[in-house]
Amino acid sequence: MISKTRLDRKLKRKTNSRLVETIILAKKKKNWLQVANLLTRKLAVNLDKIEKESKEGDTVVIPGKVLGGGILLKKVRVAAFSYSGSAKEKLKNVKCEATPIEEEINKNPEAKGVKIIT
Repeated sequence: MISKTRLDRKLKRKTNSRLVETIILAKKKKNWLQVANLLTRKLAVNLDKIEKESKEGDTVVIPGKVLGGGILLKKVRVAAFSYSGSAKEKLKNVKCEATPIEEEINKNPEAKGVKIIT
């Protein structure tokens, strides 16, 4: 696990204000500290990886961008920092809920039932 001091050092190098606010929000919640650390890196996950690593009804957190590669057939709740246009469209077609990661942190501060996919 990363220390909050090291996370603060990484945070100073970030220029995207929404990203900085999201990392600070996640850092304040003990159970979201791992997500705060992962947000300091550039991560992207395709829909096929979400399909492979999740079960029907899961809440999946992507500390980065969701890309539209592959097909998602399961109805899952996805919380991510950002979504590509094709990923949003595919999630909408499967009737998956796609929310900003900040909303999930505020709604579920204990991170109960959350699966982090990187």
